[in-house]
Amino acid sequence: MTQQSPVAPIATDAQKNGTAWQLRMSADEPILEVDDLTIAATATGLAVVSDVNLDLRAAEILALVGESGSGKTTVGLAVLGHIREGLAHTGGTVTLYPSDSPDLAEMLTLGESARRQLRGARVSYVPQDPALSLNPSMRVGAQIREVLDIHGFGASEADRADRVRSVLREVGLPDSDEYQRRWPHQLSGGQQQRIGIAMAFAMYPDVIVLDEPTTGLDVTTQEQVLDTIRDMTVKNRVAGLYITHDLAVVSEIADRVAVMLRGEIVEVGDTSQVLVRPQHDYTRRLLAAVPDLAGKNQIGKLSKMDARTAEFLTGELDILKHTAPDKVVSRSGDGDAGGSAGEGAGAGEGAGAHGPGAHGAGGAHAGAAAAVPVDAPPEPGVDATTGAPGAADPRISIRDLRVAYGKNQVLRGIDLDFAPGESTLLLGQSGSGKTTLARSIAGLLSDYEGSVSYHGQELAKSTRGRTQEQRRQIQYIFQSPFSSLNPRRTLGQSLLVPLEMASEYSAEERRERVRDALDAVQLGRQFYDRRPGDLSGGERQRAAIARALVNMPSVLVCDEITSALDVSVQANIISLLHTLQEERDLTVLFVTHNIALARHIASRVAVLNRGEIVDDGPVDEVLNNPTHAYTKELLANIPTL
Repeated sequence: MTQQSPVAPIATDAQKNGTAWQLRMSADEPILEVDDLTIAATATGLAVVSDVNLDLRAAEILALVGESGSGKTTVGLAVLGHIREGLAHTGGTVTLYPSDSPDLAEMLTLGESARRQLRGARVSYVPQDPALSLNPSMRVGAQIREVLDIHGFGASEADRADRVRSVLREVGLPDSDEYQRRWPHQLSGGQQQRIGIAMAFAMYPDVIVLDEPTTGLDVTTQEQVLDTIRDMTVKNRVAGLYITHDLAVVSEIADRVAVMLRGEIVEVGDTSQVLVRPQHDYTRRLLAAVPDLAGKNQIGKLSKMDARTAEFLTGELDILKHTAPDKVVSRSGDGDAGGSAGEGAGAGEGAGAHGPGAHGAGGAHAGAAAAVPVDAPPEPGVDATTGAPGAADPRISIRDLRVAYGKNQVLRGIDLDFAPGESTLLLGQSGSGKTTLARSIAGLLSDYEGSVSYHGQELAKSTRGRTQEQRRQIQYIFQSPFSSLNPRRTLGQSLLVPLEMASEYSAEERRERVRDALDAVQLGRQFYDRRPGDLSGGERQRAAIARALVNMPSVLVCDEITSALDVSVQANIISLLHTLQEERDLTVLFVTHNIALARHIASRVAVLNRGEIVDDGPVDEVLNNPTHAYTKELLANIPTL
């Protein structure tokens, strides 16, 4: 039987003023040490974390950086004393030093009761997705009070009420009773994340683990949240472990950086040293893959991908060769599956219909409609016959689109056109209406006024009223990789759904198509039988992207799809979408807060502020010479290396 370490008591204010505490809390003494930590998969015995050594110090933030699957979240959870199901602690220690006691807290050998006393008190956690971490049936003020109640903060209910108000002010939120009575769904993503931070800092912890806390936030909100984390860490002398794949954010918030590769730490150092003079080749490759606003770090093209991915993207796999490469399809409209769009290249790519369901968007169309051979697509916005700029019929047209929630006007008369082969970046802060606009296009939001048309044919507001062919053609990739996949299905089962009605494929051809899609997003066919719970956030997002691409849609709406991806995978996903545009004439709408990606993924930028388009034009024109003050503010808040 493993001997359990006694739990160190939570520090009082008097203890924190004592000599022992102040020595431990000095910048040179670690509050928590990770020594030779090794964690392995129980099924195979293979190490997912191997001989990791880290130390966390007061008033300092250590960034733990690595690609999806590198083991960084596993290390972060081990700091909390938690080992995920399917893994086992096979070596090493995680030691939390005492506040003012001779006893150490060895986090991985503590009993569960002792660990519960520490979590939320001396060691706290801010998860990646605030919408999932907050209790939807509990008001936000009550959720902060619950943390204080569990750990016995203060001498009275009045003390706890005062602490709720003070921590709300510290994270930049109103402390009023009215605000505390709000439900999580009534808050923006940035506000939800601030509530999560307030809960983590409520008990004045010694150590805080932050797992991608700014993922999905726009640049202005991200900057505010980063400032909040930084200020509270320094003010309360907390040791922070910041888990992220975003190296630009690292440069903004971290004092030191540790780089993980395949479960091992390959480089540790001061942030300025690691980012400016990296020693390890892997660190240099990560930095080279970071997109910047000036476009200096160019995202790799198809030539840098493996041959199997290239074959998937260019339609050269055997199961795609139902159609001659010089087939031509009319752009005049798609209609039902049995109509003209079912002929030629569109039919040959394997149609399958499945409307968006509770767990995300369903099927996709096998190929983009094109009025030219697919191996020679026209330039976006250029007529295929005359070559005149702007003469081509738009693939998607939006006219006078208006959405209101009660008295709150979310979209105010939006007019936009998206051409075949065009890639548009839709920018704006949280609450600007970006996702509302994107979901209206996809038929996921039907309560709007105005119209959305596909090749000149007005679409039904809901997917239920759209034709099978229209549902195939327009696909939506959701922002949250945690809620967009059915947890009960394997990835293979989820990706087969869009192909269920593709009668021209045999069952084995469908399965092979799914495996090819998993290869294309760099998961690999070995993921076919895995479930979402076995995957990291970045791996889940790649699976969601593969599901949308499995039948090659002509319109792809991407809602923050790169926010959960590390930079190298992000680069390959962007390369994948670039190639789809070139080979299949794909129209892509990117909803994102990552403005640094603009020159790498878009030919055009539209800026949305309070439900109105305030800037719209070619990417270089908007980024180099923004006309609106709001666009200038967004550009000024971009984190850079």
